[in-house]
Amino acid sequence: MTIAFWTLLVAIAFPWLMAVIKKSPLASTGSYNNSAPRASLENLQGVSQRASWAEQNSFEILPGYVAAVIVAHLAGAEQDCIDILALVFIACRVLYCLCYLKNWSTPRSVSWIAGLLCIVGLFVISA
Repeated sequence: MTIAFWTLLVAIAFPWLMAVIKKSPLASTGSYNNSAPRASLENLQGVSQRASWAEQNSFEILPGYVAAVIVAHLAGAEQDCIDILALVFIACRVLYCLCYLKNWSTPRSVSWIAGLLCIVGLFVISA
């Protein structure tokens, strides 16, 4: 299995990790209710709220990333290029989530754009 394929598992885990942080009593300054999770989202504040937003964004970007990696493999793009872009994407997502949790808006946006450019790059090398 390639490095890029392993990064798919890591990317899939990001929303789960953010969900754990969102539900953590240490992070919560709102009231998360696991019996009514969707209803309690509007009560979240601070780190829990930002973890929830990072969780949502991690779900939103995942299909594009998965598609880009698979297309790059199917198109026969050079494996080293695929792996590098995949690892950079993961690094961008780690930074993105950290920035979201710390409430650093500008670095968060920069890391999101860099991650998106990795997805675009995977499609470009597939052409």
